[in-house]
Amino acid sequence: MQIVSLQNDFTSGEMDPKLRARSDIDQYRSGLAKATNVTVQPQGGAKRRPGTRYVAALPSDAAQGVRMIPFEFSTTTSYMLVFTPGRMYVFKDGALVTGINGGANPYLTVSSLTAAIINDMCWTQSYDTLILVHEDLPPLRIFRGGNDVTWTASSISFSYTPKYAFSLTATTYSATLTPSATTGNITLTTSANVFTASHVDQYVNSISSFGRARITEYVSGTQVKARVETAFFDTTAIAAGSWELETGYETVWSSTRGYPRSVAFYGGRLYFGGSKQRPSTVWGSVVGDYFNFDPGEALADQAVEATADTGQFNAIVDMYSGRNLQVFSVGAEFYVPQPIDQPVTPSTFVLKVQTENGSRPGMRVVNIEGGTIFMQRQGKALHEFVYNDAEAAYTAARISLLSSHLLKSPVEMAIRNATSTDEGDRLLIVNGDDGSIACYTLLRSQKVIAPTEWTTDGEFLAVGVDVDDAYAVVKRTVGGSSVYYVELFDEDLQLDCAKEADVASSTASVTGLSYLNGKIVKVLRDGVIESDKTVASGSITLTRSAEENYQVGLNFVPQITTLPVAPRTQMGSIRGAKKRVFDIIVDLFETQSISVQGREIAFRNFGEDVLNRSVGEFTGLKKIESLLGYDREGAITITQTAPLKMTLLGIEYKVSVG
Repeated sequence: MQIVSLQNDFTSGEMDPKLRARSDIDQYRSGLAKATNVTVQPQGGAKRRPGTRYVAALPSDAAQGVRMIPFEFSTTTSYMLVFTPGRMYVFKDGALVTGINGGANPYLTVSSLTAAIINDMCWTQSYDTLILVHEDLPPLRIFRGGNDVTWTASSISFSYTPKYAFSLTATTYSATLTPSATTGNITLTTSANVFTASHVDQYVNSISSFGRARITEYVSGTQVKARVETAFFDTTAIAAGSWELETGYETVWSSTRGYPRSVAFYGGRLYFGGSKQRPSTVWGSVVGDYFNFDPGEALADQAVEATADTGQFNAIVDMYSGRNLQVFSVGAEFYVPQPIDQPVTPSTFVLKVQTENGSRPGMRVVNIEGGTIFMQRQGKALHEFVYNDAEAAYTAARISLLSSHLLKSPVEMAIRNATSTDEGDRLLIVNGDDGSIACYTLLRSQKVIAPTEWTTDGEFLAVGVDVDDAYAVVKRTVGGSSVYYVELFDEDLQLDCAKEADVASSTASVTGLSYLNGKIVKVLRDGVIESDKTVASGSITLTRSAEENYQVGLNFVPQITTLPVAPRTQMGSIRGAKKRVFDIIVDLFETQSISVQGREIAFRNFGEDVLNRSVGEFTGLKKIESLLGYDREGAITITQTAPLKMTLLGIEYKVSVG
């Protein structure tokens, strides 16, 4: 029996091996058993992934911790900030910014950023200021000055820091208490010595009637100044034993109690979420006064505070400013309800639980088309937190349901939004186990969720996106030692860690390759693949002189393998039968090289002016006939040994069974 099978799109990407038997689901017909070093286009094709351009080397202590943070200063100026222990490097337009603050070093010294802090820190940005937080770090302000090389780092000085009674004591006194007014800033006077200087920021509370005030200034043993939080009934003296002094309040953030773990700007306020000893609390600043967390009299524009109490441990690890303020903890996902066109106020500020998946510490959430993507606490599932109008609530859909095998102890993720109709949004997730990247191509309007795996000669350690430039920190082995490079993904490159250039005149050698000394490299010269070269003394000699351009770098191999053929026939399933794929037609777009079932496909014919010329880009059908060999899978493997362009649109093949 002969069967003709067709796969005309790959928009389900690489599927979990546990789904090999699920030929009944729609995704099976557009899925792959293997999709390595390719990206899926929203139209359905699979394309060779972009190569990377070498940008700069980092010090060896990048092995202890490295983090990439985008910094968008204006519509025309943006940076990628790369943090290693004690240092901050600045990259702009794919190049390292040197001469920071007029010095000789190409970095800003930030001694408080230790290796233990970098991997788990959180951040937010407003115009020229980046705020970094970690539970062991006093909130840090990174400030961009008047130009690319002017940067400063300093701890934030708060005009008022929230207080909390870590050990509350309420004491009554045999003295009267008289408020000078019922609201606002008042004076409290007692009939006997009660107060000391240590009572500043402690509370006076009326037991017999209304009235609560925070002491703001010590005057004497019988008098203090205070700010009313709950209005007193009147200015009559409160009888002895009918009022109390609450003590034990202290600054909620300190080296003893810990500092905030997460941060976000939202609705004119700066929000901090969670600290070492207040892990489930969110604090919001005074509106427009970001470093002032004074609750005052709980007026609409004053500071806010709420705690995520749900009966489980909800240590807050991240926040996102979206449709609402979204709060992510290790136990559940929350949001701050907000009536339409109404601001958040102290009286309306609450954390409402929505889903209970838990978020992975150290992995920042990202937003795609209004949905917030977060990694589940154990790193085994990727969820999309999105508002459902029908339910008037947020739900969390598991977008990695069919590809969880690609998530291998993930450590970081970033989103590169689509810049044209030829690409979808790319979610790049760095895996800690093997240094691979799980690349999810996402296009919600077309229900495209297409995961693939990216590998390189080394390990990806970190990833970050500056507007539309995707950077990576890569660990490689050069000269027998581990090195750490900042590299930039580039759609025009077919190689990794590459150096490329257009040449103005005939060029016989390529220099400036000391970062690859001793490595065997691939060479594309004027579009022609030369024999492999070994870099020595930072250079290579070309087989023929380059007249137009060259690329030199490390090769990577794409692989596309189809799922086991499982057509529906009148005879029933042929899943377990021996079968042979004997004819294959591949539909290609602007492709220069491809190998099918180990057979290299020809892209040019013999004739004049063939040698020493680049292979033309081919669009159309290529047929491979007379393939031999039976097996029980009927799968097709497509690879590419030459570092040239490749886009596979679809596969049609004939299968012989029995």
